[in-house]
Amino acid sequence: MLLALLILVASYIILYKTKFGLRLMTCGEHPQAADSVGINVYKMRYAGVLISGALGGLGGLVYITAGVSEWKFENGVAGFGFLALAVMIFGQWKSVNIGLAALLFGLFRALSNVYTGFDVLVALKLPSTLYNMFPYIISLIVLAFVSKNSRAPKAEGIPYDKGQR
Repeated sequence: MLLALLILVASYIILYKTKFGLRLMTCGEHPQAADSVGINVYKMRYAGVLISGALGGLGGLVYITAGVSEWKFENGVAGFGFLALAVMIFGQWKSVNIGLAALLFGLFRALSNVYTGFDVLVALKLPSTLYNMFPYIISLIVLAFVSKNSRAPKAEGIPYDKGQR
């Protein structure tokens, strides 16, 4: 958890306070404008892919080793890819908002694991599968209200063509 908090703070500082971060965001919003001022768009996009791949790999490592001392590859990801996309959309592609969204969905995921320790929740007599579905239900409800205002980077998913200006 401490490492995740440090990565969140570092990502905010790098993205919003350094020349590298501002160039990286520019290459995602308007790569032709970045190229016109001399930024190597291909290099910046590869850097972004490498950084996101490293962070995704770190997240996968934490997932398969969380709370145990052995590797558990047989479990799969159990729908967490969907939650990761929901966190990114809900966080509107901003690191601090993504951190807060991850805490919200993580709270409901943790609740699905420990609800038996709360007498109030046990008294509701809800099936355990409903508690396991809470993170996904909450993500659908939140996305229904937030996704219309969410805006992805303009050049996301569009291959960069140097000749197109």
